[in-house]
Amino acid sequence: AYCLVRPPGHHAEPDRGMGFCIFNNVAIATRYAQAVRGLKRVAVIDYDVHHGNGSETAFKNDPDVLFISLHQDNNYPVGRGEILDGNETCINVPLHAGSGDGAYRAAFKHVVVPAIDRFKPELILVSSGFDASFVDPLGQMMLSSDTFRHMAHELREAAERHCQGKIIFCHEGGYSKEYVPFCGLAVVEELLGRRADEAFDDELDEAHSRGYQALQPHQLMLIRQVAKAARLDLRSADAEVLGEAEA
Repeated sequence: AYCLVRPPGHHAEPDRGMGFCIFNNVAIATRYAQAVRGLKRVAVIDYDVHHGNGSETAFKNDPDVLFISLHQDNNYPVGRGEILDGNETCINVPLHAGSGDGAYRAAFKHVVVPAIDRFKPELILVSSGFDASFVDPLGQMMLSSDTFRHMAHELREAAERHCQGKIIFCHEGGYSKEYVPFCGLAVVEELLGRRADEAFDDELDEAHSRGYQALQPHQLMLIRQVAKAARLDLRSADAEVLGEAEA
């Protein structure tokens, strides 16, 4: 399911609202799933360009919730979202400004998906923000709708492996009124398993032509640092990741 929730929620702390957010929608949904629906293990994946600080506060010390935030380092809130050494269920991926498709795909391949597979959730919730797009005014990342499609594909596949396809996307940020619809459409198309007949992202060529879309060495170093901090096994990935960075 894709929930067009407004206002967004992932910045809201237990005792106060922050950053356009009043209530933390994903945190409330997680606790409802556990308390009312009887689920134990819930994964929350947040790819909004801003750190999901409220969600981190809610789940940082809860071994029954896997929280992963992929965000632009030190954007908002300033001073939150650092790598957490030794925490296997609360994982921050503070990507450098200017990260593109290659960095996000590598982070998914070598951090997000392995962490989900290790955790084996009974439900996956996604804080789905589109402000990491290459035209968003509140971020400095370079993603196109293709990258959001890829992330949705990987998450849907993980849900099929572990929780009978139970996955819910909750809309978060995204401030380009011209481009957010294409990113949202890509995610919904991936969930439905089919493409819309009359909608096409005509900005893809521009996004793909921007320099440094491929995985860069400094991005690789950060992804490996995150994986090590989260105690993920990198032995089989080291050579492959090195090849990606050199390509």
